[in-house]
Amino acid sequence: MNAPLISTSMPSLSLIGRGKVRDIYALDSQLLIVATDRISAFDVIMPNPIPGKGRILTRMSAFWFRKMEDIIGNHIISINPDDYPEACRPYRDILTGRSMLVKKAQPLPVECIVRGYLSGSGWKDYLNDGAVSGIRLPTGLKESSRLPEPIFTPSTKAPEGEHDMAITKAETENLIGRELTAKIITTSIAVYNRATALALTRGIIIADTKMEFGIFDGDLIIIDELLTPDSSRFWPQDAYEEGRGQSSFDKQFLRDYLLSLAWDQRPPAPNLPDDIITKTAEKYEEALRRLTA
Repeated sequence: MNAPLISTSMPSLSLIGRGKVRDIYALDSQLLIVATDRISAFDVIMPNPIPGKGRILTRMSAFWFRKMEDIIGNHIISINPDDYPEACRPYRDILTGRSMLVKKAQPLPVECIVRGYLSGSGWKDYLNDGAVSGIRLPTGLKESSRLPEPIFTPSTKAPEGEHDMAITKAETENLIGRELTAKIITTSIAVYNRATALALTRGIIIADTKMEFGIFDGDLIIIDELLTPDSSRFWPQDAYEEGRGQSSFDKQFLRDYLLSLAWDQRPPAPNLPDDIITKTAEKYEEALRRLTA
């Protein structure tokens, strides 16, 4: 396996941003997005990378973008460095398998989260007042309960090192307008429903997932990543049981480890033991194998 990629250095290209995972370069009217092996939890970047993670995220996102093309367009122009502008050629070894040449869309200022099951922060909110993002849910639900129907629970997009904050549908409408809010809700749930149906045939429950949208040439498109272990909860169907937390093929394994520590979920993050790094990588690889085989 190649050495993990923590960050990129491509001096002849214009770096315009480093996210929690991705490094972004400007190429005239396009963007080059490179998925590193960085991993974050609770919106904090860990000091240790997960080897191969960026390649897994890129392959899985490309797989799901193709599956959803008749529902919503996406930002991908190509994931093959041979198709990239000439300025990218010196960096082919870095870019192969972990990069996307994409349309330069205007991102919407909301994270679009769809929940089909009650887990994570949604479960905590439900315990507090019986609702998630202002959506009242039936009484008597348990941790990991399947919801009567998927719900849309948006959040803000916080700066690096800060936590995203859950918002209501009304607050989303105040940010982007009523018509666009209705469109992202309908689209998000349609994407989630199609993905969950496919995943069940591979023995995986998609408990929830996070999407991002942008506007390109006046049209709504989906951007960033889609249905990866970074942005979704993937549970093995044969081990599912409501009333408890679930084993998973995603970042929850890392979150659970971090919750066992005396860490306040603020930078700096603790160093990760080798076995946590290895097991996290294995879970990501298993998700890719099951879902895209």
